[in-house]
Parts: sequence; C-alpha cells; structure tokens
Amino acid sequence: MFSQRIRLRHLHTFVAVAQQGTLGRAAETLNLSQPALSKTLNELEQLTGKRLFDRGRMGAQLTLVGEQFLTHAVRVLDAVNIAGQSLNHTTEQKNDLIRIGALPTAALGILPAVIGQLHKQQPDITIQVATANNPMILAGLKSGELDLGIGRMSDPDLMSGLSYELLFLESLKLVVRPGHPLLQSTVTLSRVLEWPVVVLPQGTVPRQNTEELLASQSCKLPSGCLETLSASLSRQLTVEYDYVWFVPSGAVKDDLRLGSLVALPIPASGIGDPIGIITRVDHPLPPAAHALIAAIRKTMPG
Repeated sequence: MFSQRIRLRHLHTFVAVAQQGTLGRAAETLNLSQPALSKTLNELEQLTGKRLFDRGRMGAQLTLVGEQFLTHAVRVLDAVNIAGQSLNHTTEQKNDLIRIGALPTAALGILPAVIGQLHKQQPDITIQVATANNPMILAGLKSGELDLGIGRMSDPDLMSGLSYELLFLESLKLVVRPGHPLLQSTVTLSRVLEWPVVVLPQGTVPRQNTEELLASQSCKLPSGCLETLSASLSRQLTVEYDYVWFVPSGAVKDDLRLGSLVALPIPASGIGDPIGIITRVDHPLPPAAHALIAAIRKTMPG
C-alpha cells in the first residue's frame, strides 16, 4: 500500500523541509502555501506510520527515522532526474568530475584554497560544489549524487556504508569587523545582543551551540536577528556593517589570521564539533577526487 500511495510530491516536500529546516522556508522554495505543504507532510507521515520531523521552537528537525528515510527519498528523486536526463541525451561518466557536498561554513573555510591549488595542478578538472546541511550530505553520498562530503560525524546508523576522516574540531566564534564599537569596552554576551546578529538557521548544529551558549548566560537571541546558511552573505554583513556573526571557527580562520575579522572574547563551551571528509565505502572515487582529498589534507594544520 505504501508504494502504491506515495507520490513524488510527498518526497519533494519532505526533502525541501529537510533542506530548509522550517516549513515556511520550504513552502517558499516549492512555491506552495504553508498549509498545503503541511498537509502533504502529514500525509507522508501517515503513510510511513512514523514521525519524520520534530516540529517546534527550533523549526522542523529530522528525527532519526527521518534522517534514515531522507537517504531513500534523495535516491528516488535523483533516479527520476537521471531517467529524465536520459530521454534528452546520453551522459558519459567523466573521470575528471568531482561532486562535493559541504557544510556552508566548511566550504568557505576549506575549499577556496584547496580548489585553487588543485586547479593549478590539474586545470581540466570540473568541480561541482553543493552546500547543504549534514543530513543532506549523507543522503547525497549514499544515493551516489555526491563523490565526497565535508561534514560532521553522525549517528552510527546513518554513517553505515560511509567512511569518515577527521580534519579538525570546530568551535563557535563571535566575530565582528575591526573597529566595531563593542571592542572599545568590556564585552559581555548581553552587550553583544544589543547589536544586530547573524546566526545559522534552526536545526543546524552551530545554531544549537549558539542557543546553548545563550542559555548558559540566561540570554536569548533578539527578535531582529538574521538567519542564513549563506556564509558569504554573513561575512559581507559582518565585514561592512556592525553585525555580530555567530560562526563556526573553520569558516573564519583566514579572516582572523589576516585581521579582517576579530573574535570577541566570549568562549564557547565544549571541545568543538568534529569536521571531516566523508566518502562511500563501496564506491570507488574518481581519480580527481583523490587529488582533492590529498590537497585538503595538505592544508590542514599539523
């Protein structure tokens, strides 16, 4: 009954909510009203007999069952796309193509130098980079849509069939432009929140770390904060205006080294989140991907 009643609209809706983290943003992406999207999502959960999202103040977060189902949903949609492409043209497997899925902040912190270095050595390599949240990266790897991912270690069940190589531990930083008025006096978290802030969306690990840091000092985000997955937009607002950016350290390591951004003296708790290279165990990497991985390792400290 499940295979007979499920429709592609159910899968498109499910994947959009998983990608966007809230029903509102997913509805905008699909050009649907939020009630229509919510109805389709409810139909899917009735068909599966499982709760796929926890919906609340933190947005729509995938349950463990939801993260497992995401792998299959992405694989089905990818198969449909490939079938459609085959009707128009025959695609040849390219050995000089690398398909990467990366966390937005990891892409900003790691890939520019690595891609630049690799293209000097092998200028004919085509590199496709998709920024996504961690569940989408794992799903893309398992479906074969991605060759390698730069993301976080996840639940053992979700890492089945995947290999993980730790690169570094990423901590939360609060950064501002040089000359920001906050730097002229003693900095406290309550004073930070008097200024406009940029944070990652609900449902992401850095946002959870942000919420935990604020709660530890009895603070909460102001209502006028900017939420975005775009590291480039966040960086531009921070460099050119008086925004405070709550950001994983890997994304701003070069800015901090060069002095184009300054970290506020507010330490985050914990040792940091592990960021690493993720690949499929049973899927041989194209030669170009091996070269890219070698370049990533070369750029890592130590």
